Amino acid sequence: MDKAKSMMDKKGASGPFHVNNGQSQRGFHGNVAVAANGSCCGGNAFGSNIGPNSTIESIHHLHRGDDAECNGSPAKRCRLRRRTESVRRSRPPFPWFGMDIGGTLVKLVYFEPVDITAEEEQEEVENLKSIRRYLTSNVAYGKTGIRDVHLELRNLTMCGRTGNLHFIRFPTQAMPRFIQMGHDKNFSSLHTTLCATGGGAYKFENDFRTVADLELLKLDELDCLIRGLLYVDRVGFNGHPECYYFQNPSDTQSCVKKPCTLDNPFPMLLVNIGSGVSILAVYSEDNYKRVTGTSLGGGTFLGLCCLLTGCETFEEALEMASKGDSTNVDKLVKDIYGGDYDRFGLQGSAVASSFGHMMSKEKRDSISKEDLARATLVTITNNIGSIARMCAVNEKIERVVFVGNFLRINTVSTKLLAYAMDFWSKGQLRALFLEHEGYFGAVGALMELLKTTEDP
Repeated sequence: MDKAKSMMDKKGASGPFHVNNGQSQRGFHGNVAVAANGSCCGGNAFGSNIGPNSTIESIHHLHRGDDAECNGSPAKRCRLRRRTESVRRSRPPFPWFGMDIGGTLVKLVYFEPVDITAEEEQEEVENLKSIRRYLTSNVAYGKTGIRDVHLELRNLTMCGRTGNLHFIRFPTQAMPRFIQMGHDKNFSSLHTTLCATGGGAYKFENDFRTVADLELLKLDELDCLIRGLLYVDRVGFNGHPECYYFQNPSDTQSCVKKPCTLDNPFPMLLVNIGSGVSILAVYSEDNYKRVTGTSLGGGTFLGLCCLLTGCETFEEALEMASKGDSTNVDKLVKDIYGGDYDRFGLQGSAVASSFGHMMSKEKRDSISKEDLARATLVTITNNIGSIARMCAVNEKIERVVFVGNFLRINTVSTKLLAYAMDFWSKGQLRALFLEHEGYFGAVGALMELLKTTEDP
């Protein structure tokens, strides 16, 4: 069994799959966390190993216990003040960000403190106030930067502070404007170094340094993904479970979404669908291996749709796909056999050849752009599902979790993946999905920021 720690170079020389291995960066304060991986879709934006006994949880406990201890003796109150002051010194200054720079989409999480004291507000620099006002008072930034308000996590306690976690996305092609804005707003006066990981961190590292006077400290994208996923599942979605599945996935009439939890999540097969796809066998938060992947992911879907239909955005491509009929494009088993292939249990409605009808000029002349978009979506999704199922069988893992921004507002693919897992495994495999789909890398980067600044 491979471990992430043995797979990748601790010093980051191995490129986009460098692993930080959870090691703390000593003597480092004032950081913004950034992660980068292959992700799908969505410009102008902006104009850890956390367990029940972790430092963050301990600080949380300390914060909750203030009122009780303040009623104690003067000596106890003095000790409490010293401990509280120690906590304040150890946590990073605001603002707290986690950033995941993918191949197609940038995901940003921002922690908005709601427990700011009058003294803090008076001492807060104008730059910091303007950033908080800008991020929390808008739901759109420019033409395609979006704050996913429906995903906001409210009243979280992180590093001893209570606040709301906001989720923002914008296209990776807007990164030069984002970096320039960091320069224009003198962001380096607040933070001199950014925690970063993955392809986007390497690609834009020099731009951050030369344009915005910001240094990058790179983190591993897969470490951040797993850490962020486990954290969000643990804290829940504002009182509701983060995880869900589809009941009766083989029956379109009775297929319904059902909440669930990832209790005892290991082992799990984690399928991360971004611009491309990575499939991980995860045995614990620190013990995982990358089983395989495929270059045919969300970026492929959007790229092909742009070529075939003339669409411009992921949202537009999905809208077209929702109105199309892929059977006008794909050749089915019944188109070859006249019905089911009973010997091997292949239903007549199963796809025998993706885009198989397109060899016929008559068929090409009769299809719509919506049909092409739907067929492209089905082709990519079926391929991912097939690979995921084979990996689950080979690794002997029954829990398969699908994440990534390809699944954002994409019920066609989530239901198709649920059906594929259930049908081909004869009910032995259940596809699981998560509400925050593609934001876990960014959350994991934020957790690493807090963990890094807490280490002695």
